Amino acid sequence: MLANILSGALIGIDAYPVEVEVDVTQGLPQFATVGLPEGAVKESKDRVKSAIKNSGYDFPIRRITVNLAPADIRKDAASLDLPMALGILAATGCVGDKAKRYLYMGELSLDGRIKAVRGALAVAVAAQHWQLDGLILPADNAAEGAVVNGLPVYAVQDLAQVVSFLNGEIELEPARLTRDFNSTPSTNGEDFAEVRGQQHVKRALEVAAAGGHNMLMVGPPGSGKTMLARRLPSILPGLCFDEALETTKIHSVSGLLAKTDALVSQRPFRAPHHTISDAGLIGGGSIPRPGEVSLAHNGVLFLDELPEFKKNVLEMLRQPLEDGQVSISRAALSLTFPASFMLVAAMNPCSCGFLGDSQHECSCTPPMLQRYRNRLSGPLLDRIDLHVEVPRVSHQDLADPTDGESSAAIRQRVVQARNHQAERLQRCNIHANAQMQARHIRQFCSVDDGGEKLLAMVTDRLGFSARTYSRILKVARTIADLADSTTILEHHLAEAIQYRSLDRRAP
Repeated sequence: MLANILSGALIGIDAYPVEVEVDVTQGLPQFATVGLPEGAVKESKDRVKSAIKNSGYDFPIRRITVNLAPADIRKDAASLDLPMALGILAATGCVGDKAKRYLYMGELSLDGRIKAVRGALAVAVAAQHWQLDGLILPADNAAEGAVVNGLPVYAVQDLAQVVSFLNGEIELEPARLTRDFNSTPSTNGEDFAEVRGQQHVKRALEVAAAGGHNMLMVGPPGSGKTMLARRLPSILPGLCFDEALETTKIHSVSGLLAKTDALVSQRPFRAPHHTISDAGLIGGGSIPRPGEVSLAHNGVLFLDELPEFKKNVLEMLRQPLEDGQVSISRAALSLTFPASFMLVAAMNPCSCGFLGDSQHECSCTPPMLQRYRNRLSGPLLDRIDLHVEVPRVSHQDLADPTDGESSAAIRQRVVQARNHQAERLQRCNIHANAQMQARHIRQFCSVDDGGEKLLAMVTDRLGFSARTYSRILKVARTIADLADSTTILEHHLAEAIQYRSLDRRAP
């Protein structure tokens, strides 16, 4: 007999339908899977056979052929275990025609239990348009799938429970969200009130958060660069529902979504080690998967010890920093992953770390210093809006018993500035100053006369590139938003220019 069962598979962070066709005929016992199965799918026949037997059903001693359509796309996901098992049971008469009206995902244990899978949310989003009666998912994925409105999602524990449901022996209630979506600040117990000194760096972080700007901190070891960067998410605005849904899809596809979380409610903060490969940072592989830049989508990507990263890996950041997405091309397919993130990086001023430090003498020779600086290319530095020097903290600041300004107070100003930007940019399909293009800069970044003279003077004297010129205007626009000013004034531009310390440093 022939049976058709519907499932779903992933291509990038999106899903497409997979029709599992099962044919059970007379002949020598054989279990063949066709339709470009890879890795986990090739091995599924042993899991499926044991799960059917251990669930109390007879496994047919016949010739079994399973076709995974469309047959021209490679499939490498254990989530096809459950539909394959149901297809065999349907072909042998153990399951009725009701099985055709649902979509199934699940990895089978040898005893018939159904394990969680990757990408359930992406499949649920796509399945809204496939005219189904419902989506049957492992219990650990049910809350994730229930985020999508308009499609009943049923949580199941084992194969026998699914068969009983399809045969009308038991009833299952659709899964529901246990609580409404509520975005929360990404504090992780860290607050700017704990930071001593470094007022100008905290101000720069506030400007970066308010406009979504990229930032590079340069300072000696122990000056607090990493500590400050880890507190940046605590002053960022919360995620809206659409941002949370897109972020959750990426984490779900990557298998990083916690079982207790239906949606990612906090902005991501990713801090990969400097030994990361290009595929790990940007994404890739034989079957491309999202990299760290995509996992940081709508959040912060922190690169500590920036010059220690491989130069070819850093140069790959150019496209996502400019476009907010990553395009990965392979012989069989091309994929685009979202990668709109804030880049925050930290580095020492030289190899020994003590250049310009009043407490230690730098031991680097001029050639050593030049080699260290050459690890970062000019085009990459051009794409970083704020370059901020982080000096060593004095004993007086460290011994000060009073707390600094809290993250909550700073976040209020950041949210207010973001609201100004949202109102101004709502027709441009962007939401932050850092995303403005040349046409937006001409329209929204008007400068007073004193500012024009200042900008003309420093541009010619310091030799700013066109990209640097644009980024200074965007940062100045953010500073004006923090000050509730509709026009960019001269002192706004002066502050934006001082955040280009690497451009002002002598070669």
